[in-house]
Amino acid sequence: MKRYFSTFILCFGVWLLLAGVQPVELIVGAIVSAIIAFIAKSIFTYELTWKFPVNLLLFIVWYIPIFLVELIKANIDVAIRVLNPKIPINPGFVKVDTKVTNELGKLTLANSITLTPGTITVDVAEDGLFVHWIDVKGKDREDISSRIAGKFEKVLRRIFQ
Repeated sequence: MKRYFSTFILCFGVWLLLAGVQPVELIVGAIVSAIIAFIAKSIFTYELTWKFPVNLLLFIVWYIPIFLVELIKANIDVAIRVLNPKIPINPGFVKVDTKVTNELGKLTLANSITLTPGTITVDVAEDGLFVHWIDVKGKDREDISSRIAGKFEKVLRRIFQ
């Protein structure tokens, strides 16, 4: 029942953000959210707890600005590489070790890496992520993990643990 309620709340919250708060939209949103929650309750493994509002606030206030800064830096780096083809690239696959154990936290980390230009997460393992990187730099796996996921991981561990 907790999973159903959690799924319903999240679906309905997204509905409200996208549709608005007109009475008819609220009723349709509640019905659609209830149907989706009933169908998807066995798929989703999360449950909302009393910490959810605090974690959501931390995510918005703390993580989003860090992500946006890294996104802008990665966009500039890739744009410079496109505009100046003489800059050497060293593409390759690397394993990024992560200490984020929460599934939602690991998903957020993988998506954050994928959304920053120049990197794409291709697989998720128990203890890390496999990432294709446009310019592999670093001496060892710890250095590579720090360069790709270091700033994201620090914040996500605090939010999702």
